[in-house]
Amino acid sequence: MHGVAETFPKIQPLQAFAGIALIGTWGFFLHSTRQALGTFGMVVATAFFAALVWLFVSRGWLSLGDTGAITWVVLGMLSFLLALGLSWSHVEKRVAGTTTVDEVN
Repeated sequence: MHGVAETFPKIQPLQAFAGIALIGTWGFFLHSTRQALGTFGMVVATAFFAALVWLFVSRGWLSLGDTGAITWVVLGMLSFLLALGLSWSHVEKRVAGTTTVDEVN
């Protein structure tokens, strides 16, 4: 990010390639998570993480004034949400004993 900010009006080909690759990867992860958990599941997981942050702030373990700590907490929780979404089909298959089949039109 800092490399792009320093040369912003001029973007190098490697920076453009890396940025497009990152955007595509994020899109894939978000789509897979939404497909696995559904909208309701994502809302419940987000509400769970928000309640966890609320607990940390109320206990004094986390200060809302410390933007660096908040950034790390949000990134960590986002990574847990994406990991849950990407692995949910495997967990559901194990618990329910079912198989996952893709529909072909």
